[in-house]
Amino acid sequence: MPDSDIRLRFSPAPTGYLHVGGARSALFNWMYARHTGGTMVLRVEDTDADRSRPELIDAIHDSLGWLGIDWDEEYRQSDRFDQYRAAAASFLDQGLAYRCDCSQDDVKARNDARADGVTGYDGHCRDRNVQPGEGVVVRFRTPDEGVTGWDDLIRGRVEFENAVLEDFVIVRSSGVPLFHVANAYDDLDMNITHVVRGEDLVNTTPRVLLMRAALIAGGHVPAVGGEPVAQPIYAHLPLIVNEQRKKLSKRRDDVAVGDYRAKGFLPEAMRNYLLTLGWGPKDGEEIRPIEEFVEVFELSDINKAPAFFDVKKLEHFNSEYIRALPLDEFIALATPHLGDIDTELFARLAEPVQGRVKRIEEAPNFLQWIVGDAPEPEAKDWKKVMGKDKVSEVLDLVIARLADCDWNPETLEALVFGVGEELETKTQLPVRLALTGSRAGIPLFEPMAEMDRAVVIGRLTAARAKLDAAPNDADGPTS
Repeated sequence: MPDSDIRLRFSPAPTGYLHVGGARSALFNWMYARHTGGTMVLRVEDTDADRSRPELIDAIHDSLGWLGIDWDEEYRQSDRFDQYRAAAASFLDQGLAYRCDCSQDDVKARNDARADGVTGYDGHCRDRNVQPGEGVVVRFRTPDEGVTGWDDLIRGRVEFENAVLEDFVIVRSSGVPLFHVANAYDDLDMNITHVVRGEDLVNTTPRVLLMRAALIAGGHVPAVGGEPVAQPIYAHLPLIVNEQRKKLSKRRDDVAVGDYRAKGFLPEAMRNYLLTLGWGPKDGEEIRPIEEFVEVFELSDINKAPAFFDVKKLEHFNSEYIRALPLDEFIALATPHLGDIDTELFARLAEPVQGRVKRIEEAPNFLQWIVGDAPEPEAKDWKKVMGKDKVSEVLDLVIARLADCDWNPETLEALVFGVGEELETKTQLPVRLALTGSRAGIPLFEPMAEMDRAVVIGRLTAARAKLDAAPNDADGPTS
């Protein structure tokens, strides 16, 4: 049972995926509900019949569940059409709505003919007494005077001149109510006290408030006892933008929670990072257990500036959470991504990989040079490492001594560093670059011992031959 009368709702449309902006809205609603001991309501906006398919709604459940966001009550607007139709009928009876038979082409033609440049619906059918029929919708009659506004917890006072609000459709020609009237009715009927959602929905808020007032005036009080709650407290979250400071778009960006899930981001990391998009703890410590954030979360602390979705920062969060995993859990999560890497080999080398990987799907990249061909080094790395003095001598001695040494990590490490001491130069980087194609990676000698002796000697010999081919500048590869 909730400990307070606070009730919040997350109202997604079932599009087949959960947008990161929607996930952030769900998270902030959930955080405040858990902080206050209130109720989290999941209310699916499936008034569009095409969005009522079970698999689309399951996608919402799946993504929310993956993020660890639960809810206390659930409703589907497609189950409540009769209430919305009754509300629309009451608006017609009160003269607060009217039927309209204008097509979109009709509205556009009249707008094109206007000299003042005003667009949108012009109230053409307000007094025409249009009767029900094919192609006829129901529009809400917005007031001609006054303002509609609210005190937004994030954006401050927000007001709209009623005269510039067009008469908007509340029932389609098919008889299906639109989500505006559904939200107005449901917020009232379900005693929603706080509405936390993205700022892209600010322009829809006056519509909901006007219909809410009409519902109250018409006697539409909550279905279960009592007077209607006061106007909800609104908090419109800042937009989430990409590195070009443009709103996240499916055409340009990875926007679905499932995209990040598939790439090996952990749900705890994703949830933690989403929480920082517009909000943060006052002590600045951004990575910590979610329970600690719940204790201090306040809607009034949310910043109204656009929130930059920084994938590199998300990767940093993810790497921290990956390192905190028990090793066997990391191995289990990485196993589906291994491809041609043997699972037992990976298990033996997983610990150093876990300490370096940013996304679970990257784990095989740290070992691919063991089982496949070594990537060609970048020219700048080759020149920086192989252009040093004594590299040819280093490779010659290492190649010679690898031929008959014991084959284990300890012996290989002692051999390579022993050559360095003998020649008074560094040896590990040339050997690493020749074997792995990279200057960086997991510690060298344990994976080196997993390789066939002939393969190791073959790669070192090939690198030595490249030095002979370019003795003056050691340019090596040109990639």
